[in-house]
Order: sequence, then structure tokens, then C-alpha cells
Amino acid sequence: MQSLCEAYQLGITIRDKLKETDLVTVFENFDHAIDAIEDGYPAWHPAPLSFRAMVLSFVFMEITGDSYANFTRRLTRQPKVATILGFSRVPDESAFSRAWRNRFDDTAHEYAHAAAHFVVKEVHDRDISAPEVRPKAEIVDDEQDDTDPVEDELFSQEEIIQTTRLVRDHAFRHVDSDRATNASYEDTQFFELQTFMGMVRCGTAQGATRFQYRRGEEYGPHGDTHLRAVKQFDPDDLVDGFNETTDRLLSVIASEASFRRPVTAAIDITTIPYYGDVQGMSMVSGTKDRDGRAFKFATLSVIGQNIPLILAVEPVRESSEWDDNPSNQIHRTVRRLVRRAKEHVPIETVLCDREFDSIQVFQTLSNLDVNYLIPKRVSSSERDVLEQMDEDDQEVAVESASVYVESGSHPMRLLYVPSTSGEGTAVFATNLRVGPEEAETFCQRYSRRWQIESEYKSIKGDFLAKTSSKDYRVRLFYFVFAVLLYNIWRLTDFLLKADVDGEMDYAPLLTAGECVELVASALIPHD
Repeated sequence: MQSLCEAYQLGITIRDKLKETDLVTVFENFDHAIDAIEDGYPAWHPAPLSFRAMVLSFVFMEITGDSYANFTRRLTRQPKVATILGFSRVPDESAFSRAWRNRFDDTAHEYAHAAAHFVVKEVHDRDISAPEVRPKAEIVDDEQDDTDPVEDELFSQEEIIQTTRLVRDHAFRHVDSDRATNASYEDTQFFELQTFMGMVRCGTAQGATRFQYRRGEEYGPHGDTHLRAVKQFDPDDLVDGFNETTDRLLSVIASEASFRRPVTAAIDITTIPYYGDVQGMSMVSGTKDRDGRAFKFATLSVIGQNIPLILAVEPVRESSEWDDNPSNQIHRTVRRLVRRAKEHVPIETVLCDREFDSIQVFQTLSNLDVNYLIPKRVSSSERDVLEQMDEDDQEVAVESASVYVESGSHPMRLLYVPSTSGEGTAVFATNLRVGPEEAETFCQRYSRRWQIESEYKSIKGDFLAKTSSKDYRVRLFYFVFAVLLYNIWRLTDFLLKADVDGEMDYAPLLTAGECVELVASALIPHD
């Protein structure tokens, strides 16, 4: 909701200025904040084009109806417009196309559309003189086409509720606290409270109080009772329970032809900030921010043209100055994730970011008989190749290499291809035989990995309850439970659309908020 509120505020600002001047001048000295959406590229990504400038450009194009090509020609003819929007140079057509596909997630897409469409409607409804604004019919018809079939023809509220309950029943059956059978509250009552806390984005004490007010004082546990119960979930058993739950969830869609096997998977590490004392906190690690501290969790997700699900979760235990942890062994984390995921589905290719650029990771994935595509850090040897490519005026190059470590060896290739940011050359490592003529197309697969960034954003923003607890058992339970809720959401959405004729659209129909509210309000099965 915050992103939509900001989008409409942006639209209001543009509308008000259009009453006095033309559209281009509206964006001059434009100081409206754009804080509610995030850049889809991580901080290390070599993206030379300003994210803010891109946002304003897509809003501008959506207001005028310009295509990427027409908008690029406009900027070329009027370089002042590019400067006004915030570009240091005029982007080409492909730069806008890549940004919309790879850099902007669903929230950012919705943001640009909401702001621009508000302006278009207001201009025509209020009879504001703005000749560059597109006809209202162009955006009204599009919106009706997008929403009406779903609401009026495809799925009733009862179908959505029944499907959510089906997935929910599979999801929580294997998560067990091993508490006494005569305990005052069933595990499912703690699950319901935990879901509610994620839904309203609050801490345990406040969440328990609000939950009791909603469901009755005798129905739900108090906050301290909830935390005591959470601490009884053994970390290893919790991860094992997640693994069994994943198997159950996948069994629900085993017969669906639209679930493609083998799968492309992405591995990444996400952080949950921690602000307390780190002494004695062996599971707290440092972050890229020099003074930052966080709990870290690694995940393996199904991505690409498939239902997005998280198949494996692994706590990350790093060596830090305040603990006695052994030195980091990221390849062991990768091994555990892939092994667990392969118990559920065959894996064709694994995509990782530069954090996993190590010969131990390469050999681990080769030993597990999966393909990999991982961006390389540029060292002196890669820099020599890049210099030679520049001298030869080459855009693409493929270099053969070999990996030799204690656990084995294998041949690999280094792929030098144009960066998706529009400037420079990116270097990738792979164990597949890829030639120069197919290298660029093959490396485009890597853009699918950005889906995992959207997953983390949804898990933390829609499903993860707040806590300031220093107890690692609480932190692990909260994160794993949030991932379970995310999987319930995605699987519910998949099952709702599985029987609909036509190609599967993996953009969610059921919002995360709607799904988590259904789970929270109906977790306990009816008598």
C-alpha cells in the first residue's frame, strides 16, 4: 500500500503542475521523493543509469503512450529532456527494455502504471489542456481487460478459500514442536498467531494482544507463552520439517503439466538486520555495510518459467570477530541446499551471484551433477582477456579453463558477453559447453535470478513477523515460517490457475496480503 500511496502522490503532483505548464517542464526541477520502491539491481550491479531517472521515464512514457523507440528518439532530438529526467547520457531502446524486464519488479511496474494512469484520467476528467497526454480510453480499456475476467469469470471467493485451506493443511502437518500432548494450546494455534503477526507486521507482545482481541482472550496464547513454544522447535528439526513440508507441497502439483521438470534454481543469501549486542551471538554475522550486523539465511528457489517456490532453507553460520566459528565454507551451504532440493525435483541449472564465485562452489555443483552459471569477479587474467577483446573490437569471447580442488576437477568456460546494463562486459563461469555464437543468449538466463530478490522482498514485507529477540531459535522459526507462508501463497495461486485454459501466467492473481489473511483467519480446520 505504501508504494501505491506514493505513486498517487506523484500523480497528483504531475496533475497539479500540468494545470500551469507543459509535460516536459513538469519534470524540470522535480523534487518528488521516490522511496517506496526499490532498485531491482543490487548495490554491486554495474547499472550506470539512474534508477530514479528510469522510474520517471516509464511514468512519462505511460502518460504519453510513447514506445521505447519513440521515447528514445524524443530524447535524442531533445537531449535537454534526458538531462531533466536525470540521465547523464541518452539511453538506447534496449536499455529501457532490459530495465523494465530485469530491474523493475511487480511493485515497481504497478507504481509506474498507477501514477501515470491517474494523471491520464485526471487530465481528461478535469479537462486540463495537455496535448501530449494519451487518450483515456487507451488505459481504461487495458485496466478492465486485466481485471474483469479474473473477478467475474475465473475464481469465486469460495474457490480461493478452499484452495488456500488445501495448501495450508499440507504445509503445517510436518512442523512439530514436540510439546506435551496435554499442552494448553495446539501447535496450530501458535501457527495462527504467527501468521497474524506477519500479516499485521508487529511484534509478539502487541500481536498476541491484538490477536486475542480479534479471536477471544481464551483462544490465543499470550506473547510470552508464544515465545516459549517457539523456542521448543529444535533448529535441526525445524529445517527437516520444512523439507518434509516442501515434499508434501510439491506432491500436490506432481501431476500438473505446467510445472516444468527439470527446474532452473537460484541460490542466494538474505539478511535480517540485528541491532543488539553481538557478544555470545554466534549466528550473527557482519554485512556489506561495515558496521551492519544481521542473521543470514541461504535459500534455493525454483525460478524461470515455473511456479516460484523456495525448496530449501539453510542458516548461515559465518566466522566473526566476536565468535569462534570456523572460517566460512560457502560451498558446504550450497551442497546442503542442492542435495535437499534434489530430493524433490531434478535440477538442471543453478544460478548464483558473485558471492558464490569460488572454485570450491564450482566443483561442488559439478560433483552434484548440475549445471551452473555464476558471474565472475574480474581478476588480472580476466582483465587481460577484456583488454584483448577491446583491441580486437570483440563483443563476445569464450575462454576454456579448468577447476582443480581436493574434491575433484572439471573443465569450465568463462563467457565474456555484453553487460545487461548497456555498458561494459560481464564475465560468467559455467561448466557447460557454450560457444561464442551462443554465449550471449545463454547468459541471458541469468536475468531470471532477479526473481529471488522479489521473493525476499515479499517474505520480509508480507509474511515475516517483527521481533527483537536475541534467541536464534526465535529468529530461525520466524524466517522459516515466513518462507512457508510465501510457498502457501505461491502454490495456492498456481492451483487456482492450473485448470484455466491457455498458457500459465505466473504473475500472482491472489495477493500476498489476501492469502496470509485467509491463512490467519482459517488455520484451524472446521469441525
